[in-house]
Amino acid sequence: AQIRYSIPEELTRGAFVGNIAKDLGTDVAKLAAANLQVLSDSDSQYFSVNVNTGIIMVSERIDREQLCGQNPRCFLHLKLAIENPVEFYRIEVEILDINDNPPEFPSDEVSLRIYELASLGARFPIQPAQDPDVGTNTLQTYHLSANENFNLNVKARTDGGKFPELVLERALDRELRAFHHLVLTAEDGGSPPQSSKTRITIQVLDANDNHPVFDRPSYGARLVENSPLGTLVVKLNATDVDEGPNGDIRYSLSSHNSAALRQIFAIDEQTGEIRVQGNLDFEEATVYEIEVEAKDMGSPTMEEHCSVVVEITDVNDNAPEVILTSFSSSLSEDAPPGTVVAVIHVRDRDSGDQGKVQCDVPPDLPFQLRKDYEHQYSLLTSTRLDREHIAYYNVTVSASDLGSPPLSRHTILPIALADVNDNAPQFEQASYEVLVAENNPVGSVLVTVSAADPDSEQNSRLSYSILRAGGTDPGLDPTRYLSIHPTSGQVSAKFPFDYEQTTYLQFHVEVSDGGSLALRNRTLVHVFIVDQNDNAPRVHFPRAGEDSTTQFRISPSTAPPALITKVVAIDADSGRNAWLSYNLMEATDPGLFSVALRSGEIRITRALQETDPSAHELLVVVRDAGDPPLSTAVTLVVLVEEKGPEALQGSEARATDGGGLPTITLYLIVSLVLISTVSLVGLAALGMRCL
Repeated sequence: AQIRYSIPEELTRGAFVGNIAKDLGTDVAKLAAANLQVLSDSDSQYFSVNVNTGIIMVSERIDREQLCGQNPRCFLHLKLAIENPVEFYRIEVEILDINDNPPEFPSDEVSLRIYELASLGARFPIQPAQDPDVGTNTLQTYHLSANENFNLNVKARTDGGKFPELVLERALDRELRAFHHLVLTAEDGGSPPQSSKTRITIQVLDANDNHPVFDRPSYGARLVENSPLGTLVVKLNATDVDEGPNGDIRYSLSSHNSAALRQIFAIDEQTGEIRVQGNLDFEEATVYEIEVEAKDMGSPTMEEHCSVVVEITDVNDNAPEVILTSFSSSLSEDAPPGTVVAVIHVRDRDSGDQGKVQCDVPPDLPFQLRKDYEHQYSLLTSTRLDREHIAYYNVTVSASDLGSPPLSRHTILPIALADVNDNAPQFEQASYEVLVAENNPVGSVLVTVSAADPDSEQNSRLSYSILRAGGTDPGLDPTRYLSIHPTSGQVSAKFPFDYEQTTYLQFHVEVSDGGSLALRNRTLVHVFIVDQNDNAPRVHFPRAGEDSTTQFRISPSTAPPALITKVVAIDADSGRNAWLSYNLMEATDPGLFSVALRSGEIRITRALQETDPSAHELLVVVRDAGDPPLSTAVTLVVLVEEKGPEALQGSEARATDGGGLPTITLYLIVSLVLISTVSLVGLAALGMRCL
């Protein structure tokens, strides 16, 4: 027979299960005598039988969930053995579930990561809670804490399991709320019900759904031009509420910027600092507008743009510029004052006072500046010019701005004065005095006259010519004897001069320049002919015949120092060349006669004696003082006769009466004095002229 009992689990030890004796209808004493035994199919002895009472009791704690798990019905099978006679009874004890286990989640905390752009209605399963109880005591429902974004959906399976799901009902926005904290409660159907909770932490994963935002729509900065490289212009600040790469911002210059601007400014892509990397020139641009973009690193990237306006402040870094609008580097020296030489345009690329320019020229030059209007000047002559005084000017035009400190620029204008024929040639000497030895060679240069003309080129090309100016002979034409080289001024003799014919020659030399209207000048040339010893003395008395012998008679009684005769000679030369000396070179008796050195008088030096010869031959030589000296010889024969004195006295009377000897002597003396005086005066004048 089979007996069935039902007991709830978790009964205490000794709890009553059933009465075997009663249920079998057997006397208790009989069961005790029959050696009643209880055998269990399991390893554990959950039950025991009191043989005295026949009551089955719980001997160990019974956990239905441990014994049967999730089976809806749980049984423990016992075998009851009785001896005399041997009988077996099967006892089936149903273990009834009690609500002794609350639902249990696998973890007290659940973490979910949900993309913020997850679509509405998206489901996110949560690991279900486990409740080992069965029937109504097992898990019955879930409850989700109140929130704005999620609802709970419980999915039931055919096996009775319930699985919770979070359903997205409202779009997530990580930038508004990055984390959501929910509580999921699992509740069974026991009475009273038991429950458990798990905390759900939802991390909203960022999506690149926000673009970077600058803290200002535009930036402004002010820099002075020529700021050094690396100067900070501005530091940009852009933020992106996204996170991670989606919020990681990189700065760059927009492609809308010109290549020239990119060479001047650079931006740090990490910090957003814009710095100067090129030359800032106010004169090229006063304002720079830089287009900047900020990009995040999301996929796809999102970007934002802003502009940076950089104003450049001018500094006085540009010197004035001098531009020649019109300029003539050559100027006629006869240009009147006020003649425009150059038109000058000045400019300064700076602004304000730094761009205002003043011009001037040195005050010591014959030029001045006239301001025509703003930024234009005219360079004028201020006085008369003279090329012969200064032929070339370097006019420095100084242009200075009004900056602080001022900058200036100097431009040199080379101005050459063009010559006009305004100067007549000038001889080096007002007159020339020339000493020329007679018998000069044909073509010999007597003198070189030299003139200078301070004009230039054609106006200074000189030509010389000889003009008749008269001389010792008014009818003498100098061009007959002289010629002049037209360019060198060398005066040459066409014929040899003869002092005995011409002692002095005077003429004018005219010089003319090569100007279109030639200018002329003259100088006077004095030519003094210098005597040469080219004439031998000529004996005038006594006149000798062809045999060059003259006879004289004297009385034997002639007493010394009686004058026998006088030799008179004349030399056509002058000066020392005409100074004559008389010498007795040979005589029959050298001691009887003597000849006066200068006068040529022949006298007897002693009384005649009977032993003296009756005829005496005397050789008298007349010599001049030239170099080399020239001479003439005359031979006299003195006859000693008784009638000699009468004849000699008659000769003396004739000579005395005729006055021949005194006249000739006087002529010679006067000529010598005159010639010597003229020579001395000429030499003195020449020496003074040379000094």
